[in-house]
Amino acid sequence: MPAIPIRAALPSDGSFLVDMTVEAANWRAGSARPRHEILSNPDHRRYVAGWLRPGDAGFVAESPAGEAIGAAWYRLHPRSEPGFGWVGTGVPELIIGVRPVWRAHGVGRALLQRLVGHARDEGFSRISLSVERDNFARTFYRREGFAVTLAGQGRDVMVRTLR
Repeated sequence: MPAIPIRAALPSDGSFLVDMTVEAANWRAGSARPRHEILSNPDHRRYVAGWLRPGDAGFVAESPAGEAIGAAWYRLHPRSEPGFGWVGTGVPELIIGVRPVWRAHGVGRALLQRLVGHARDEGFSRISLSVERDNFARTFYRREGFAVTLAGQGRDVMVRTLR
């Protein structure tokens, strides 16, 4: 497969990041939650509300035709409003979503590697995420250097050291 074009996420990508938040929340085949249910939940909305605020960074993958097909981004959440994968102040939490037809084609891996490299270049020493325990992506994250640091009820927080 040819290299996947990846570009920096722009302020105008906010609505696409919303779409990818819905994709990330609906990873389980055959049991999709309605879009409005996901987006009305503040636990999900915090990943995209006010996109591109200071401290945010992300990347968008595009198809050969230039269509946005996936995104990976991170945010710094305050202690008072932690995300699912919050581990501490100053540790960005990432989220990644890929359109279903493009999954298992290297899009997620390319996005994750680009985002992790960017976080390292920005001086972060760690990056975190949250993944449901039965999500097949847990294995993918392990292969990319993430380790479980906190086992929760049905979901785990994983962290990757960047230095």
